[in-house]
Amino acid sequence: MYGIGRNLEATRQLMSLAAAYQAMSVAAAEVIFRRSLQMATGSMTPPDAIGMVLEKATVFAAAAEKAAVAAARGGDPVRVATAALRPYGVKTKANVRRLRR
Repeated sequence: MYGIGRNLEATRQLMSLAAAYQAMSVAAAEVIFRRSLQMATGSMTPPDAIGMVLEKATVFAAAAEKAAVAAARGGDPVRVATAALRPYGVKTKANVRRLRR
């Protein structure tokens, strides 16, 4: 029974990672669409254009840090990937909320 329960937990964690990745991907697609529309119509402000570029490095650094901490704590690959994905998900959701206004 212990082995089955452990496999179920691993499967749950993997499915949670997949769902988080899917949600982040959908949000990212909306952000790309809305920003492309802004660029095409000339309504993107210079601060938005600069922020769009700079946020990539900031989120990458945060993701690398979260992944390193998860790995240092002995996390399995799914936990490390989940930790790395979280900053991307937070940023894409924030961008969607901001761009919908």
